[in-house]
Amino acid sequence: MAELYLVRHGQASLGADDYDQLSDTGEQQGIWLGEYFAQREITFDRVMTGTLRRHAQTADAIRRGHPALPAETEIHAGLDEYDFHALFRALDDRHAALAERAAHSPRDFFKALREVLQLWSEGALDGRAPETWQAFQQRVADARAAIQHGGGQRVLVVSSGGVIAALTQQVLQAPATTAIALNMQIRNSSVSHFFFNRDTLNLSSFNGIAHLDSVSRRAFQTYG
Repeated sequence: MAELYLVRHGQASLGADDYDQLSDTGEQQGIWLGEYFAQREITFDRVMTGTLRRHAQTADAIRRGHPALPAETEIHAGLDEYDFHALFRALDDRHAALAERAAHSPRDFFKALREVLQLWSEGALDGRAPETWQAFQQRVADARAAIQHGGGQRVLVVSSGGVIAALTQQVLQAPATTAIALNMQIRNSSVSHFFFNRDTLNLSSFNGIAHLDSVSRRAFQTYG
């Protein structure tokens, strides 16, 4: 069986005009993850990311910690995060308070996001959101197929929390509520590990941050 190491990007710039940019903390998280892989002699045959800048920046930071990684990156748009800004804009008047609440604090944002994702999964935003929940699920499934059919014995994939949650939900054959719950838990630069072949993909571990698991790095355990 081949192995998939599915990594969430490092901390981005939540609350800034351009979220799709690693913070200094996010860059450091990626470097430490690369060093963790290198120290354990974990090498990769393939590196894949979505099209987002924070994905590419995280892969580059991991390479800084582990220069033996393949220099080439495969790009698959199915690994891109859903557009959470657009989902909030798609709310109708009945749910306008969710967008207002999300602006109060990061904690309020994630609470509101959970409710928005539930509405999205139920089809309540269809026609106003840029993609349906079903379309999002399908492109994640397409990315999963590209991983499984692309070859290599050990594959490193950098993506986003929503994609990681949806892929895990699909593997577990769980309902949409599971994807939403998992999405709220996934930490920056965390690693979820899977075994796979062309026909099956099985979860081995989820949301691990061994590279950040020390008192001195506690401040680098982030979610945004």
